[in-house]
Amino acid sequence: MTIRMKDIARDLGLSVVTVSKVLRDHPDIGEETRKRVLQRVKELDYEPNILARSLVTGRSYLIGLIVPGLIHPFFAEIAKALSKTIVDKGYSLIVSSSEEDPALEAREIRHLLARRLDALVIASSGRDTHLFRRMRSQSQPFVLIDRIFDDLEADFVGIDDVAAGRIATTHLIEMGRRHIAHISGRENSTGVRRKEGYLEALRAHKLPVREDFILSRDFVDTDSQRQGSEAMRQLLERSPRPDAVFCHNDPIAIGAMNVILDAGLRIPEDIALVGCGNLHYSEWLRVPLTSIDQRSHLIGQRAGEILLAMIEGREWPAPAKVILEPALVVRASTVGPAPAAKPPGKAAKRAARTHK
Repeated sequence: MTIRMKDIARDLGLSVVTVSKVLRDHPDIGEETRKRVLQRVKELDYEPNILARSLVTGRSYLIGLIVPGLIHPFFAEIAKALSKTIVDKGYSLIVSSSEEDPALEAREIRHLLARRLDALVIASSGRDTHLFRRMRSQSQPFVLIDRIFDDLEADFVGIDDVAAGRIATTHLIEMGRRHIAHISGRENSTGVRRKEGYLEALRAHKLPVREDFILSRDFVDTDSQRQGSEAMRQLLERSPRPDAVFCHNDPIAIGAMNVILDAGLRIPEDIALVGCGNLHYSEWLRVPLTSIDQRSHLIGQRAGEILLAMIEGREWPAPAKVILEPALVVRASTVGPAPAAKPPGKAAKRAARTHK
């Protein structure tokens, strides 16, 4: 026999509204009543009827996450944090991949909205903001993560990508490197701004900008390691070759690392390497990778908090832009003998103390 909410309410001499509030973790229920209801729920092995609940509340209790690639650990870590944030409020997460294809991304957004999902979190691979503007005009809750559109009023959570590029490149300079290359991402906010930070650091230290040391890659989330490998092979043909490389993300850096080591060169003695993402496996690579921490867990958490406030709030809030500060995590791919005799600066000394 199916157990219903009103059966629990009758057993305990409570109203259905009170039982419903306990199951929704509503704050105006006393602790004793809460314990009684939860104990009875456990005894009866009660499972809420989500469909019935949706008909009453007008919500699906589903939140969608659309990312460029499911194999990229950065987005997996965001998904984990996002799910943890929303699950305690009775929501579930549906994850979809755009495969770095703007057309597929638009189709996935439409399909998820057609299934009446309550909100979306999107790391966009495209440049067209038309669909996002329409969602905003229709009061459809969504949060952009990692990639931002300067001309779009929308909620966003991500890091300061200019600072990420500047911190990574400055670290390499202060480790004594003078011929620093950059394997860049596609022409979206992350790719453009990390490159901007790289260029800022070179100019601030009066180092020349070599256009042949900057290689852009389009598929940095779905085909990262191969893209990194191909770019690094090209950089090894330059004369003089780079003595350091700042990579758009960690998977690209892994591809570059394998090419460097397979060529019989040493990391960091011959070529130092910095990635971006600080993924959980970065310290277990052939050479532990120095990387920029993108705060992936915090991105997922804050995005979830913003969405819950939108869904459960009575008013549509003004767009919030949460810009997190990146942090350098120094490992063996940059700490070692450098070709230049110049001693490291203060920032490098501080970084060395964080070496893992």
